[in-house]
Amino acid sequence: MAKTLVIVESPAKAKTINKFLGEEYLVKSSMGHIKDLPRKGLGVDVYKDFQPRYHIIPKKAKALEKLKELADKMQRIYLAPDPDREGEAISWHLYSELKKTTNDVKRIVFHEITREAIRDALAHPREVDQRLVNAQQARRILDRIVGYKISPLLWRKVRGGLSAGRVQSVTLRLICEREKEIKSFKPEEYWSIHTKLQGKSKEIFEVDLEKIADKKVKITDQIQAQEISSQLAKEEFILEKIAKREKKRFPFPPFITSTLQQEAARRVHFSAKRTMRIAQQLYEGLDIGGGEMVGLITYMRTDSFRVAQSAIQEARGYIRKEFNQECLPPKPRYYRSRKGAQEAHEAIRPTSCYRTPERLREHLTIEQQRLYGLIWNRFLASQMREALLEKRTFNIRAGKFSLFCSNSRVRFKGFLSLYPEDRIFKEKLLPALEEKETLKLSEVLPRQHFTQPPPRYSEASLIKVLEEEGIGRPSTYASIMETIKSRDYVESHKGNFHPTPLGETVIELLVKSFPDILNVRFTSQMEDRLDKVEEGKENWIDLLHSFYGPFASDLSRAQREMRYVKKELEEKTDKICEKCGSPMVIKYGRFGKFLACSNFPKCKNSRPLTLEIRCPRKDCDGEVVQRRTKKRRTFYGCSNYPECNFFSWDRPAGKGCPECGSFLVEKYSKSKGRYLKCANKECSYSE
Repeated sequence: MAKTLVIVESPAKAKTINKFLGEEYLVKSSMGHIKDLPRKGLGVDVYKDFQPRYHIIPKKAKALEKLKELADKMQRIYLAPDPDREGEAISWHLYSELKKTTNDVKRIVFHEITREAIRDALAHPREVDQRLVNAQQARRILDRIVGYKISPLLWRKVRGGLSAGRVQSVTLRLICEREKEIKSFKPEEYWSIHTKLQGKSKEIFEVDLEKIADKKVKITDQIQAQEISSQLAKEEFILEKIAKREKKRFPFPPFITSTLQQEAARRVHFSAKRTMRIAQQLYEGLDIGGGEMVGLITYMRTDSFRVAQSAIQEARGYIRKEFNQECLPPKPRYYRSRKGAQEAHEAIRPTSCYRTPERLREHLTIEQQRLYGLIWNRFLASQMREALLEKRTFNIRAGKFSLFCSNSRVRFKGFLSLYPEDRIFKEKLLPALEEKETLKLSEVLPRQHFTQPPPRYSEASLIKVLEEEGIGRPSTYASIMETIKSRDYVESHKGNFHPTPLGETVIELLVKSFPDILNVRFTSQMEDRLDKVEEGKENWIDLLHSFYGPFASDLSRAQREMRYVKKELEEKTDKICEKCGSPMVIKYGRFGKFLACSNFPKCKNSRPLTLEIRCPRKDCDGEVVQRRTKKRRTFYGCSNYPECNFFSWDRPAGKGCPECGSFLVEKYSKSKGRYLKCANKECSYSE
C-alpha cells in the first residue's frame, strides 16, 4: 500500500518515474498549472500591492479533486514539477491546496529523470522556495497588466483579436526595425580584382588583390577596376613568401536552451516550438526496450553550461574507450556561463553517454533521433581535444601590387570527427609551390559587387539576438515566435520573418505611446530585476510599483491620443460588391487576407481573395486562393471549395506542364533561385 504521493506536472513524466519507485510510492500528474489568473478581467488588484486573484483552472478541477482524495490517504506528499520558476509556482499552488490534508508536504527537485536522480531527490526534500515563486508571480502579473491594458486599446484603434505583450512586442519591434533598415538601404557598388595563376606544378589557382603600394585596395567603379586590371596584367608575379601557421579550433560548449533551438533550426530545420516539444519527450522519458522507461536528456530549459562531475568523467571514459587517447584532452573541459545564469541547473546533455544514438535508433521517432543525436554529439564533442588546422598563405608580389590567397587543412580532427563544421572541409588545398617562384598569369578577373542590406531574421538569428539583448528567457522564445505569427504581425517566407503591414502599424503606434515598454534596454533590465527577485535581492511588490506608475501614465495618454487606423489598414481594390455595388476592400482575417465590402456593417458581403489564377482542375471554373491552416502554414486551394477540393502547398504558376498535362508550381532553392516545377511527382519537368 502506497504511503507517499509524488506529484509531477506531466503524465509522461509520471509514467517514467513510476517505473523507478517501489510500491510505497504513487506518482500522479497535476496536468500542469492547477491555478491561474482568471481568463476574464485583470485578476490583479493594482491598488492593494498587486495582489493576484488566483482561480482553479476549470479544466483542472477534477484532477485536483482526485489528487486531494489520494493525498488524504497518504502519510507524506512530494511535489516534483520541473526545476524552474514555473515548476516552483505549480508546487506552491499544489501546496496551498494539499496542506489541508497533511502537514508533511515537501518539494523535491531533479534535473534528469533517471533512477539515481530520483532517489537522490527523495533523499533531499525541501520547502517550496518562495523567492522563485515571487519571481514567477511578478513576471506573470507584469505580463497580465501589459496584455490586459494595451490589447483592448489595439482592438478599438486597430483591429479586434490583437494582443500586445511586454516581450512579444519588443521582439516584433526588432523585426520591424530590421525591415526598415532593408527598405532604406542603398546599395553601394564596389569591385574586386582576382587573378588566375599557375606555377611549375601547372595547377591553376585563384589569388585576390589586397593592396596597392601597401595600402588596402578600394575600387568603387568599373573604370577604376579596368585600369587596375590593365596595369596588373603587365606585371611579373613572384611568390614572395609562403607562410604556415597552426591554428587550434576548440569545441563548443554543450547546449543550453537557446543554442539548442538555434542549432536545431540550422542543422535539422526544426522550429523553436518543435525543438522544445521533442526535447520535452526526451526529458520526460521513453521506452528504450524491454519495458525500460528512462529520461534520455537532462532538463531542457536552462541557461547554464555547468555539467555534473560524474557526467564529465563518464564522457571522458567513453571517449577514451570508443575513440582513442589522442582525442581526450589531459584535463576535463569546463565552460563559463553568462552572467545571471541559473547555476543550479545543468547544460542539456544525455543522461548517459552509453545510450548512443545508434543504440536507441529503433526506439525513437525520426525527429527524436535527429534531436537526440545533435545533443549527444554536442556534449561528447565538448569534452574532446581541440582540432588542429594548418593555415597556408601565399604572399605574391606583382610590382606595386600585393596579392594573397590562403587555405587551411585539418591536421588533427579532434572534436570535429564527432561534431563537424561543413565549411572547414569544403576548402581546397593550394598547389605545391616554392618561395621566389615566378608565376604565370592566366587571367585577370575584375568582379562587380554591391553591398547587401542586413538579412531578415530567421528563428535562429532572432533567438540569438534575444539572448544577447537579454529579452525574455530561453524557455519563452518558442511561444514568442508562435504568438507574433498567430496575430498576423509577421509572415515566414523561406524561413525568414517579414512584418505584415498590420505588424508595422501596431509597432509604430506602440513605440509612440509606450516608449519604455517597447525599449530593448528596459525589457532587458526588467529581466535582470526579476532575477534579483529570485535571488532575494529585490522585493517583487516594489518592482511592480516602480513599473506601474509610469505605465499607467502612458496608458492614459495613449487612450486619448493613439491614432485610429482601422480604415488605413484596408487595401482598396477595383472590385465591386455584387450585393450593394460598393467597392470591395482587402482585410486581414484569422486565416489570412480576404475581400470584404467597404459598406460594412450595412453590407456584410465577403469572399476569398483569389490570385487571379484559374484552378488547375480542368472541370472547375474557380480561381486559386491563398489560405492558411490553423497552425498558420500557407497553402493554396480553390475558391469553389468545398465543391472543388484542389489543394497545393506550393503556389501554382498558372501554367500547365507541357510534358504530362499537370500544372506547374513555384519552387525555390539556393542553387537555382526561383524556378517552376511540375506538381506531378512522377514528372521531372522544370523550367
